[in-house]
Amino acid sequence: MPLPDGFIEEIKFKNDIIDVISSYVNLKRRGRNFVGLCPFHNEKTPSFNVYLQSNSFYCFGCGVGGDIITFIEKIENLNYIEAVKFLAQRAGLEMPENDGKTQELLSIKTRIFEINRESARFFYERMYSEEGKKALEYLKKRGLSGKIIRKFGIGYSPSTRYELVNYLKKKGFKYEEMINANLVYGKNGLRIAARFFDRIMFPIIDLRGNVIAFGGRTLPAQQKPKYLNTSDTLVFKKSLNLFSLNFARIDNAGVLVLVEGYMDVIALYQAGIKNAVATLGTALTSEQARIISRYAKEVIICYDSDEAGQKATARAIDLLRPTGLLIKVISLPNGKDPDEFVRHYGRDAAVRFSQLIKNSENDVDYKLKKLANNYNFNESNEKVAYLRESIKILASLDDLIEQEIYAGKLSEKLNVPKDAIMLQIEKEKKKKKKIIDKKHFLQVQQDLSAKNDKINTEKFDNLRAATAEEAIIAYIFNNPEMAGEIFSRISSESFCTSFNKKIYSILEERFKALRPIGIIDLTQDFSSEEIAAIAAMVARESERMSDKDAVLEYIDVVLFEKEKLNKNKIISARDDENEIMEYMKLLREHKK
Repeated sequence: MPLPDGFIEEIKFKNDIIDVISSYVNLKRRGRNFVGLCPFHNEKTPSFNVYLQSNSFYCFGCGVGGDIITFIEKIENLNYIEAVKFLAQRAGLEMPENDGKTQELLSIKTRIFEINRESARFFYERMYSEEGKKALEYLKKRGLSGKIIRKFGIGYSPSTRYELVNYLKKKGFKYEEMINANLVYGKNGLRIAARFFDRIMFPIIDLRGNVIAFGGRTLPAQQKPKYLNTSDTLVFKKSLNLFSLNFARIDNAGVLVLVEGYMDVIALYQAGIKNAVATLGTALTSEQARIISRYAKEVIICYDSDEAGQKATARAIDLLRPTGLLIKVISLPNGKDPDEFVRHYGRDAAVRFSQLIKNSENDVDYKLKKLANNYNFNESNEKVAYLRESIKILASLDDLIEQEIYAGKLSEKLNVPKDAIMLQIEKEKKKKKKIIDKKHFLQVQQDLSAKNDKINTEKFDNLRAATAEEAIIAYIFNNPEMAGEIFSRISSESFCTSFNKKIYSILEERFKALRPIGIIDLTQDFSSEEIAAIAAMVARESERMSDKDAVLEYIDVVLFEKEKLNKNKIISARDDENEIMEYMKLLREHKK
């Protein structure tokens, strides 16, 4: 059952779209609208727009768009009802009763949370069983106290692959629910077996305190892979979560430490460094970089000092830079990882780690230093090669002051005039901009090509009509007071493409029933991809700012194209020369 119009209107009224989006994106006014860096993809030039007139947003860079509910769905990784509930709680509203498929999905997710919580208890209890002693002893050898084991809920999955299954069955969970949580394998109760066995288990907890997944680590010299993580489920996506963010976001003073593994985080926490987070079995993603930027202004990268760790550091810097975070990099002495560092220094670990952070390099210094290790400055050709590569690094910086400072450092280091370095930086920037602009142009051309329109698949064959249809639809969203006149001039039956016809007919039905006709009011009738397509129409029209006369022309175009389409069908069916001549006459008259 759809949510009542009145409730959706209240959600919209009590959650100003600028206020909500501003808590995630730094928005700046541009004319009547607002613009900022897109939170859904990495970019240096703002292409994310928020339109007050239609209460919608759209990114011209990645094509994501929609209303305030769509935004919360994507930014918080929620489904529609969860996003509405999120906004309702923000506004202090009570959710109306709901049922149907959405309620069923919510029920499945609730059961996954419950089964994960019960499994976490099971694993923790088994840690203190006879069989779990080996895991407990291993953790104590690694320096973890009983208190920290309890704090993180660390447990042990038994070597038998059926003990967890039987335990959950007794607790009233169905096999299908266990499979939904990715805790077991099998179908219809046949050959059901636990995914994790004979492993140390680390619960992964979201910001609301829900156990959403698990990471399992083998004991030394046992099965592979060393770490096994829950695959993506309805409540968990690796790329959208960070281990221990639920703890690290509290009192972090605007700083997060990014490390590689669960044990690194836990060891640092025990040592008193409580603001560390780790990725979940994958390299850092752009989504995780943006999540970090929501909870901190500065990030300290502390990866392993081996080749793999250094490559991961370089990649992390490139992903974190566009978020606007201050980035620093620390390398622990003697190639240690944070876990080994804490064990080595014991009670002094926190003080020494804090000193390392204080003396740490920022990301640019780190890159230039790593680059310098590859060249012999006694050789002129190598010095030139280093300078060229350094210029590429500096050309990637957005801040001119930063470029000036590092150009000065390079000038002193290499005895090359600073002005010459700045000139080369400017040339490199122009060169990169040319490449980016070309790529962007080709991407825009590709995106605008109706052949690639996966939502309105008929657009390519009816390009002129579809473009005019989109402009009419967008104009109604931007100017709802004009809806009555437009509906009186053209009906949905005159539309040539099915997708646009569906939108227009729903708008017309809502208007006749005196129901609201904003984008947010259509969210329950269309998928998130379709809403993004509608938001794109509105965004393009907001840039054009068509007036009433232009819309009347769009209506004439649609009516003419529909008539032409009907004539073509007749001609194709009859192949009558007189019909063709009559139709050609019609075209000539229209052009006059």
